[in-house]
Amino acid sequence: MSSAIVADHLGKTYPKSRPGKYALDDLSLEIPTGRIYGLIGRNGAGKTTFVRIAATQLAPTQGTVYVLGYDVRNEERQIRTRIACVPQESRPLYFLNSEEVIYLYLKLRGLDPRDAHRRTMDAMEELSLLDIRKTLVSRLSGGLRRRLLCAMVLASDADVMFLDEPTTGLDPLARREVWQAIRRASRENRTIVLTTHYLDEAEALSARLALIESGRLRLEGAPADLRNRVQYPFRVTIQGSYPRDELATYGKVSEIEGGWLLFTREQEADEVAKRALERGLRISMGPVSLEDIFLDVVGRSIDEETEAEEPENGAPGAKA
Repeated sequence: MSSAIVADHLGKTYPKSRPGKYALDDLSLEIPTGRIYGLIGRNGAGKTTFVRIAATQLAPTQGTVYVLGYDVRNEERQIRTRIACVPQESRPLYFLNSEEVIYLYLKLRGLDPRDAHRRTMDAMEELSLLDIRKTLVSRLSGGLRRRLLCAMVLASDADVMFLDEPTTGLDPLARREVWQAIRRASRENRTIVLTTHYLDEAEALSARLALIESGRLRLEGAPADLRNRVQYPFRVTIQGSYPRDELATYGKVSEIEGGWLLFTREQEADEVAKRALERGLRISMGPVSLEDIFLDVVGRSIDEETEAEEPENGAPGAKA
């Protein structure tokens, strides 16, 4: 299978960063064509920096990135005609109504009026936006504006679509509608690069995942494969008093509210569960989740923010 994006030893530092601090640090990965590829990591881990470089909005400090065979350093024009992007901080034009935002975006991409109108209506129907098609963007809630941006990009004919935290602030139903639209775009052989800190979203949508921490690639592969790469594939939650030293002989122990979380192997999980039940304690057990894998690899929850290294709009390092 061909690769839509290839990053080789990619590095990025910002002028105000302290010495030795990298937004991206020797990052190499390949994103296959026609798949949904998830980038997961804490806020500030480097996900948005990677998206901005691949979308030709930032220049890398070192290394190379090729998008659809074009170099982001000197072939920006060729790349920009074939990509679409929902940046994390983007806002639609407030003086337009919802339908106009999508329609004008598609016209600017070169679609003829009839095709642009058809795609606009299809996208608004798919994301349940038809009721607000004539409503000014300035009167929309933050969640509706986010859905509008997603509809705008997913309606495009772009070969590669960058969706940076597309469902932040959306209610569960709206999130599911965005998921369905992303899957539909993937079935049309579009390459979707999805950054998210919602691990259920990443696992539900992505054919492959890359876990980024402090600018470095820590794990990469299909969601099912990632479980086989961690030392302990099973988890046991114990509510109540149980000697930590005893649990530690079975695997990796973390204290949680009211008890313990143990990462271990399946046979050991069965044994610990049996001993805990004999002591009258409450337990739950099963294969590790993507959240467990993240905690095991990184040592912290994905909800804990790292020190942000990404500049505000217009900061040094951004491309025009």
